[in-house]
Amino acid sequence: MRTMYDVQQLLKKFGTFIYLGNRLYDIEFMMIEVRELFDAGVIERQVFLNAMVVLKKEHREELEYQEGLN
Repeated sequence: MRTMYDVQQLLKKFGTFIYLGNRLYDIEFMMIEVRELFDAGVIERQVFLNAMVVLKKEHREELEYQEGLN
């Protein structure tokens, strides 16, 4: 798992589609959903960790991008 698209596909396998209209909010909500899947024992630890690394990177980049617009 290397991209946000990969994380979206993971969530899609479990019937979760996320679009809130704001990329930053989408990423944050995906983090919550991935954590819920892990806590419920539905996904393995390594899948969880890989997804969180990807989402944290995307979150950081999106924050930097939005701050650059101001």
